[in-house]
Amino acid sequence: MATLLFLYTFVFMIDPSDIFKISNENDFETLALKVFQFQFENNAVYRSFCDLLYINPSDIFSSTDIPFLPIQFFKTHKVLSSKAPIQKIFESSGTTGSQTSKHYVTDLDLYRNAFMKGFEYNYGSVNNLVILALLPSYLERDNSSLVYMVDGLIKRSAQTEGGFFLDDFSTLIATLKQLESKGQKIVLIGVTFALLDLLEIENFDLNNCIIMETGGMKGKRKELVKEELHKQLKKGFGVDHIHSEYGMTELMSQAYSTSNNLFHTPPWMKVIARDTEDPFTHLNSGRTGGLDIIDLANINSCAFISTQDLGRIHPNGSFEVLGRFDHSDIRGCNLMVL
Repeated sequence: MATLLFLYTFVFMIDPSDIFKISNENDFETLALKVFQFQFENNAVYRSFCDLLYINPSDIFSSTDIPFLPIQFFKTHKVLSSKAPIQKIFESSGTTGSQTSKHYVTDLDLYRNAFMKGFEYNYGSVNNLVILALLPSYLERDNSSLVYMVDGLIKRSAQTEGGFFLDDFSTLIATLKQLESKGQKIVLIGVTFALLDLLEIENFDLNNCIIMETGGMKGKRKELVKEELHKQLKKGFGVDHIHSEYGMTELMSQAYSTSNNLFHTPPWMKVIARDTEDPFTHLNSGRTGGLDIIDLANINSCAFISTQDLGRIHPNGSFEVLGRFDHSDIRGCNLMVL
């Protein structure tokens, strides 16, 4: 009996460092199946969801067979696969009175590894970059995962000029001009409405700066189709491309777009499109559907999440985000880009 118990425990022990050693599709598939098995056994919310679908690990042969937990569960349940003490609770933004998602994090080192390695996978070492952050709507909350991530990037950089700018546009403008004159490489990460607010005060001609927009208008401005938004930002900042960050409170990892709204994931993350009429059917590349996300760094919560984003997957694994939907209701102007 003791030997059997040891073997059972060993099967479900996963070394988090293995997540960042994935180098090919076989590695990803092998670890995805192990993480599913682990979370099936250790995550009560996810196990109940799988049981309702009459699915267990013996039914799963590839990552696309794995059930994806609807993201709404993070608003109503504590989604956890770990019994370790909770180190941090990240909470989504929401309108007054609305229910927010909560992500209970038991391993902040794992989160720091995920966002740091994911950023450097796309942009190289952060050491030589000055990270400037214009995130007013996020800074006004104490539990934003985005603020935690950007703060970690700023602290990792060897450059001292980086920092957050709540509403001090004059200092931010002066800092951008000074760094540009020195030829310093810069990343300006900003929530969309704040970047547009900045451009109402000053236009730029930046040669050494990456402009990275994240989030939306947060009710501050009228929503814009992505192509029009990026056109305005490129003109105002004098850059050829606008970069974007795709992440959410419920995830540990992020995808990045360096141009044309095409997002790329790190090796431990994958995005799949599902049929909007049948959430258990996944689509071939090129078709528009709801986005399902595998984030293997989310091992202590749920690594398999069905989002409310609409998108399209390309043959090389990159993806576009085309809008959002809430059940059968598609909000705002998002249909315009489909």
